[in-house]
Amino acid sequence: MEEFTNNEITISDLPKFEEVKLLPIQPNYFKVVLINIGIVFLLFGIGIGVFSFFDEELLSNRIWLLIGTIYPILLAICILYARLSFKLRGFAFREHDAVYKSGVISQTTTIVPFKRVQHVALHQDVFSRYFGLASLELFTAGGSTTDLEIKGLNLEDAQRYKIWIIQKIDTLIEETEEETINKKLDDEI
Repeated sequence: MEEFTNNEITISDLPKFEEVKLLPIQPNYFKVVLINIGIVFLLFGIGIGVFSFFDEELLSNRIWLLIGTIYPILLAICILYARLSFKLRGFAFREHDAVYKSGVISQTTTIVPFKRVQHVALHQDVFSRYFGLASLELFTAGGSTTDLEIKGLNLEDAQRYKIWIIQKIDTLIEETEEETINKKLDDEI
């Protein structure tokens, strides 16, 4: 029978996720981000144009001047923010978990232990497919949404990560089942 221990752990004993060397997202993914921004601004511009077509008096010259000034400034801010956000993203796969960091104003680091992962999915949207990119999603128990999504991976790398994670999960399940069986046998003895 195993002896029960409950030793105190200090903060200095804990592993530091901040020291993990994160891999960058594929550079081509920024093109996908730019295309998405372009589509949003194009649709917004078309909406303003259609709106002004039906009510010419509502949008005076002053408002057009304001729109003409604010629109490119807003577009430039969105592109700069997207670029900075893109540069700050990173991911890593460690022996026991996956790490993903993102955010500009508020940085978020998500760590998902492989023991909790129940499903792994690989997705490609239209523009990502064109550039040979994919997203890898990890789902844990109890959630209907993605717990971790890493966008902008090279398709071949994403497929290899997916296979590796699935193998890791299968190994963890086998180990857990073996431990359960051994514990039952020990309890019977």
